[in-house]
Amino acid sequence: MNIVKLGYKNIADRPLSTLLSLLLLTLGVGMIALLLQVNRHIQQQMENNIRGVDMVVGAKGSPLQLILSAVYHIDAPTGNISLHEAEQLRKNRLVAAGIPLSYGDSYKGYRIVGTDHQYPELYKAPVSNGRLWQEPFEVTIGATIAQNLGLQIGDTFMGTHGMGEGSEIHDEHPYQVVGILGYANAVIDQLILTATESVWEVHHHEEEKSENHPGEENHAHEEADEKHSETTAHDGTPGEEREITAMLIRFRSPMAMIQLPRMVNENTNMQAAVPAYEINRLFNLLGVGVDTLSTIALVIMAVSGLSVFISLYNALKDQQYEMALMRTYGATRWQLVWLVLQEGLLLAGLGFLLGILFSRVGLLLISGLMEARYHYSFSGGEIIREEWQLLVASLVIGLLASLLPAVRAFKINISKTLAYD
Repeated sequence: MNIVKLGYKNIADRPLSTLLSLLLLTLGVGMIALLLQVNRHIQQQMENNIRGVDMVVGAKGSPLQLILSAVYHIDAPTGNISLHEAEQLRKNRLVAAGIPLSYGDSYKGYRIVGTDHQYPELYKAPVSNGRLWQEPFEVTIGATIAQNLGLQIGDTFMGTHGMGEGSEIHDEHPYQVVGILGYANAVIDQLILTATESVWEVHHHEEEKSENHPGEENHAHEEADEKHSETTAHDGTPGEEREITAMLIRFRSPMAMIQLPRMVNENTNMQAAVPAYEINRLFNLLGVGVDTLSTIALVIMAVSGLSVFISLYNALKDQQYEMALMRTYGATRWQLVWLVLQEGLLLAGLGFLLGILFSRVGLLLISGLMEARYHYSFSGGEIIREEWQLLVASLVIGLLASLLPAVRAFKINISKTLAYD
């Protein structure tokens, strides 16, 4: 007697109840698996991008906005800071390194960042083709940009003001691609790196242009600045102090964590923000929503278990006569128990597989949205440890749902059942 084949047939004979049970279990498993995957990818990106960055200094404003703009490059900067003041901080005995960042322009949605060669070293991003920039308006681009835009060594392009489409083009100073970085699985993959002097020169020229041609052009600049809220580092008229947008700081010792942020915030015109603290605060804020969705998914899984129980229990009442006949033809009590249990386990296992498939489709959709808006993508959808635990939980639900029907199958009275029917 093929118990496994019989179990499949029993499930197929109840299409509506089976479909309802699978739908509920798929939604529950899929929601939890999707949350686990999204959380894993976001945490991985967050950790990759803050490695080696102990503190960020920038213009006063929101600390979280400063971190998002200077480390993750997904927000507008809080303003400019004095290069001289930032350099003074970099010379502090508690500071091991300081990396200047100047930005405000972009190319096809990818940010152009003026910095030095410490920045690719920070993310251990090797040059896969060409070399690092040496002169102003030479650029080295991230691996994702090279792949998505098809840029190659020797290509030139014009930067645009801000991060939006249709912004003013800085056509006086074309950038030339001299190098392409290898894939680092970090924010640097989506950046165009150049010398800080490039950013200064572009905006110094724009300021001169505005002074020489007031009116419409000046008005256009004001509208663009208001529209994009992008503050740019610049090199103004002679005697005006140079500015940068932010500086990434690496501490020399743990003592710096205690002293430097407070010193910067209280004694300078700059703001200091600690990435690890701000990101933890962000995750705590988002955690409430994640926990709520996880609770809803667990409730759906529990309801799916109840649906499986009702389906098996009703099926058992309809199949008592057939089971009694099976006993007369030599089937043991434990074979009937296994028949019922395997139906519950089969539904749970199939629901888990459909749920994982549902989560991967959702992950692809979210990855596409992240790629379109922030140029971040989620790569890799392998099953993680928590999802294996989710499989165990699904099988336990299926087992518990089929336990009572299995006990009733074990206690079937052959003579009474046959006589009654």
